[in-house]
Amino acid sequence: MSNIINIAGVQIHLKKPFDLDFIHQYGTVFKVVNYREDAGNLCFGVENKDGKYFVKFAGAPNAKFESCATDDAIRWLKEAKQVYQDLDHECLIKLVKGEEIGGGYANVFEWVDAECIGYPCPATRKRFLNLPTQTKIKAFNDIVTFHAHVAERGYVAIDFYADQMLYDFEKDKIIICDIDFYQKSPYYGDKGMWGSENFVSPEERVPDLRIDEVTMVYTMGATAFSIFADYDRSYEKWTMGKPLYDVVKKAVCDDRGRRQQSIRQFMHEWQLNSVV
Repeated sequence: MSNIINIAGVQIHLKKPFDLDFIHQYGTVFKVVNYREDAGNLCFGVENKDGKYFVKFAGAPNAKFESCATDDAIRWLKEAKQVYQDLDHECLIKLVKGEEIGGGYANVFEWVDAECIGYPCPATRKRFLNLPTQTKIKAFNDIVTFHAHVAERGYVAIDFYADQMLYDFEKDKIIICDIDFYQKSPYYGDKGMWGSENFVSPEERVPDLRIDEVTMVYTMGATAFSIFADYDRSYEKWTMGKPLYDVVKKAVCDDRGRRQQSIRQFMHEWQLNSVV
């Protein structure tokens, strides 16, 4: 058995031999998704008589996963099952089931014909940024509405950034994925430090500081800058007018006390100042 396995024409590099034949129990693999391999997962698009599914598997000794043990990756994926169940929402990718299989653990989701709008997919990101303003406003509103739901369910977003935003260009619909590390609020720990530099708040950069709904306000402000200014936080690059710029700049204030104190407050100020 080799350390390199070829599935659907893609080479998967492992630290040591591992049997991945179990994946075919889910159906025919039509895609190997290069998706968050740094978190210790292998991801596949599979198809069977019932449809297409996205399978995220932890347990294989992924050669690109150096930060933690394989056992940690399995534990994180098991814990994520409850997160998806608790935060079920029309904008969130749908969990079908989670199970122990193949010497590890897999979460199985409905497949979505949507594309990542993060930096790993520059052509898709450019296409998204060039959409009409009203279309992008709807996408942003859906992202914020989902995170209001997250707050209302007693959770806080951890490690959220543009790579977790998928866009279905046919349906003009945003789909959020990879919320595995969302935690019960307030959260005190170091998972917040794993986020993208463009999205991480000051309190997430220090282990064991409080991460809560006010932190998510920062995340939503950073998301607005990613969509309406391609991450640039200067007024010159902002495309939505001064009133909304002031709302978003307030959200990403380093001083927690000067931000909006809830997602609902942020939504209210955003809607109140929307003139586009």
